[in-house]
Formats: sequence, structure tokens, C-alpha cells
Amino acid sequence: MTADSPLDSYSQIVTAVAAALTPKVASLRVPRAGTRGGGESLGSAVVYTGDGFLLTNAHVVGRAGGGTALFSDGTSAAFTVVGADSLSDLAVVRASGPAPPPVELGEADQLVVGQLVVAVGSPLGLAGSVTAGVVSALGRSLPTRSGSAARLVEDVIQTDAALNPGNS
Repeated sequence: MTADSPLDSYSQIVTAVAAALTPKVASLRVPRAGTRGGGESLGSAVVYTGDGFLLTNAHVVGRAGGGTALFSDGTSAAFTVVGADSLSDLAVVRASGPAPPPVELGEADQLVVGQLVVAVGSPLGLAGSVTAGVVSALGRSLPTRSGSAARLVEDVIQTDAALNPGNS
């Protein structure tokens, strides 16, 4: 530690990543159709284009056509589901109102085992949650199931960062 910063190097990296990414992560609220008393699914999404496209998990949006994205600056925007793939558990939604600038995406093929990773999300609607860990393995195969269909998702990145339901 230096006299200039009370944080060690590891903490400086994690806090810098959290500060940069938190504004670009939305907490999603998705109405659950057909459930008694309504209810909603909660999850996270990240802005990945300048025109309001966000990436989330398919299990967050389910069969819904849309919902609300809440950003850390207090703004919100309705969104529509553009597409979802339940076997890879990925979905794309588009905000109908202003969204923060997109994240800067990295190249997965440049990751190395042991590299620091930081996850920012809204588990269970708790915005701004941050966790960190390392890349534990690369190129894993992960069995998935959607209804009666099963398949292997290839080239999965394994990490030991503690993730909670809703960190989608």
C-alpha cells in the first residue's frame, strides 16, 4: 500500500472495475405471466451497444415480451425482448429509452487461467453487487437442459468468483 491510497493493488483493480461497470449494468424486472398474483423475475443485464441493446440470461426473461430496466443512476426504461436462446441461456433485450454507454467488451480467447475476473450484477434486485475471483479453467463443457432438450455448451469459462441467483 502507498501513502496515497488506503487500498492494496488488488482492491484498487476491483474497485476501479466496479466503478466503471456498475453504471452500465441494469437490474431487470420482468413480469411473470400466468402466475397467481403476478410476480416478477429479477436479474441483471449489461449494456453492450450504444443504441440500447442489453445482454442477459434467457432464464431471466423466460417467455416474457418485455419488462423494465433500472439503472444505477436512478433512471429506468421499458425494454422488449429481441431474442432468447434457452440452451445457451442468453437473451438480448432492447431498452426503449435512454441507456448508459456500452461496456467495452474483451476477447475471451485472450483469457488465461489464474487471471483476475470481476462480476458486477443485481442479484435478487440488489443493484451494484460486486464479486471477484480468478479464471479457474477454460474450454469446459457444460451440460444444459431446456425442457426436454439437452445439450453441451462448449468453451465455457470457469471462474471461482462467488455468484448468486440474479447475477445473470
